[in-house]
Amino acid sequence: MTTETVAAAAHPAAEHTLTAGQYITHHLGHLRSAPQPGIIDFHVINYDTILWSVLMAIVAFFLLRAAATRATSGVPTRFQAAVEALVELVEDQSKAIVHGDRSFIAPLALTVLVWVILMNSMDFLPVDTFAWIFDKMGIHNAEGHGPFFRVVPTADLNGTFGMGLVVFACMIYYGIKIKGGGGFVHELFTAPFGKHPALWIFNFGLNLIEYAAKTVSLSMRLFGNMFAGELLFLLIALLGATWVGFTTQSVALAGLHVLLGTGWALFHLLIVPLQAFIFMMLTLVYIGQAHEGH
Repeated sequence: MTTETVAAAAHPAAEHTLTAGQYITHHLGHLRSAPQPGIIDFHVINYDTILWSVLMAIVAFFLLRAAATRATSGVPTRFQAAVEALVELVEDQSKAIVHGDRSFIAPLALTVLVWVILMNSMDFLPVDTFAWIFDKMGIHNAEGHGPFFRVVPTADLNGTFGMGLVVFACMIYYGIKIKGGGGFVHELFTAPFGKHPALWIFNFGLNLIEYAAKTVSLSMRLFGNMFAGELLFLLIALLGATWVGFTTQSVALAGLHVLLGTGWALFHLLIVPLQAFIFMMLTLVYIGQAHEGH
C-alpha cells in the first residue's frame, strides 16, 4: 500500500529530508486556517477534513441516487443488488431498534453507513500520494516540504465529533418530539432515581453525563480506530524508506514493508465497513433510546 519513501515527501532541493518522527508528524498535520496553539480552538478550521467530508457526501449522494433511478423490477445489476442489500440491512436494524416512525431515521442511518464507509475508504490511498502530487506541482512550504494535507476525515476528531454532535441533536429532538417538552424535562429531573425533589439534582447530573458520554464515545470510537489505522500505514511506510541498496537489512525491511502493508490493507477491508456499521448501529440505538422512557 505504501511504496513511496520518506524522501519523496520532501522537496528534492531541500537541504534535509524528513526524519522518521518528522515524517509521521508531517503526515498527521492538517491543512488549517491558522496554527492551533492548544487542544481546543474553535477559530481553527481544518480545510482538508471539510473538503473530503463534503466530497464523500457528494459521492454518497450520487451513488444512492444512481441506485434509486436505475432500479428495475427485473434481474438487478450487481450495483443495484449491493445497494438493495444495504437498504435491507439498515431497514431490518432500524425496525428492530427504533419503535416508531422511521421515515427519516432509516434513510439517515443508510446515509451515515455509506458516507462513513466512503470516508474510511480514503485510508486505502498510499500515504504519500498527495506528497508526491504536491512535489510534482511544485507546491512546498517554507521548509521545502509539501503542505500538511490529510485525506481521512474520520481520522480527525473534529470530523467525528461533529457527526457525534449531530446524533446528539437527533437524540434531543426525538426526546422532545416523542415525550413533549414537559415530558422531556420531567424525565431529566426524575429518572432514573425517582421523583423526590432531593433526587432532582442527581437525576439531572446523571442524565447530562449520559448524553455527554454517548456523544464523546460515539466520536472517539470511530476516530480512535481510523487514526490508529492511518498511523500503522505510516509506520509500515517507514520500512520501505530505509532502502539503501541490495543489502541484507534493506531487503529484509523491504520484504516486511510489502508483507505488512498488504496484510494491514487486507485487514482494513474489514475495519472500514465494520467501523461504519458500528457508528450506524450506535446512531440507531441512541435515537431509539430517545423514543423510550425510563
